[in-house]
Amino acid sequence: ARAHGEIYALYEIAQAMGSSLCVADTMALISSKLSNIVPFSCCALYLYSEESESLHCRFATGVESDIVQQLTIRNGHGLTGWVARNRRPLVNARPSADFEAAGMMTQTSLLSALVCPLVFNERFIGTIAVYHTSHSVYTDDHRRLLDRISEQAAAVIYNSMVFEQTQEDSLTDPLTALPNTRFMFMHLTRELARANRLKTEVSLLVMDLDNFKEINDTYGHHIGDRALREVAAVLRTAIRPYDICIRYAGDEFIVVLSGCGSEEAERKRLELQRAVDELRFEPRPGKTLQLAISVGAAIFPHDGESYETLLATADSRMYRDKTRRKRRSPAAAGDEAHASGNGLSDADIKRSATGIL
Repeated sequence: ARAHGEIYALYEIAQAMGSSLCVADTMALISSKLSNIVPFSCCALYLYSEESESLHCRFATGVESDIVQQLTIRNGHGLTGWVARNRRPLVNARPSADFEAAGMMTQTSLLSALVCPLVFNERFIGTIAVYHTSHSVYTDDHRRLLDRISEQAAAVIYNSMVFEQTQEDSLTDPLTALPNTRFMFMHLTRELARANRLKTEVSLLVMDLDNFKEINDTYGHHIGDRALREVAAVLRTAIRPYDICIRYAGDEFIVVLSGCGSEEAERKRLELQRAVDELRFEPRPGKTLQLAISVGAAIFPHDGESYETLLATADSRMYRDKTRRKRRSPAAAGDEAHASGNGLSDADIKRSATGIL
């Protein structure tokens, strides 16, 4: 009867693993079925990074799961690191060793642990750990069952990792590592629907680097790419953690500010311009360029209720800002005087400046 129960539980886990794509959903299903055959107070998944040679907790559920989910453990350290290095399970080990290895010296109520490696096609990808609040809970039978589950889970979790990475790559700009246009439209659709439901505001800032073509023409496109990366880093750090900065196209960026009205959007517009103004960019050693960015804002729902209307409005205001900034520069003043001498109107000058930029 016990063997039959184990086989049925394993069958349920196999079925559950086949019905999910993302890592968190896969582990939520595995842990819900696993509790029927291997007791635990907390269940966790650690994924291995070859780059940092460490394991980061990607999923945790149960007692102290909020703390466990913060753990990052070096290869060879703690229980999880030992399993990673030796690719063998650990039975009834001391859970606090993982907390200590991660630099968390807090007391834990978890007193026993069973940790099994996840290996797919001879490649180590992580560990599954179960912790319990009682001493010496785990037996060789528990180890055998979790080992068997880990063999099945490794392939599914690896496929989930590949799926998530592919999805992330499709939504990320490879040059700046910012979200791309595809992500922006998905995000904006959700944000505008949410703002409409809650009767709140969303601000859209469209930004364009000034004189970017000159950098490419003078120093080469590889230097222009570096300038874009540095500007992207400045913009990313200048916004709130829950706001989004997107590389829209070429030298154009967009920031989406949730719950932000016109006054706050104007403050943020000026703040982002100052942040880029303060960036000292070196196209080559000993040569410094001052970068600058033009910004236009549009506010939902006052300037439109669709992202197409908001983008068009913000883009138009950005070009007006670019024209004003160009007119204030000394070079532009000379151009304007020259244009005036040639009988061009203000509208001609404005169109000319917009066209040049």
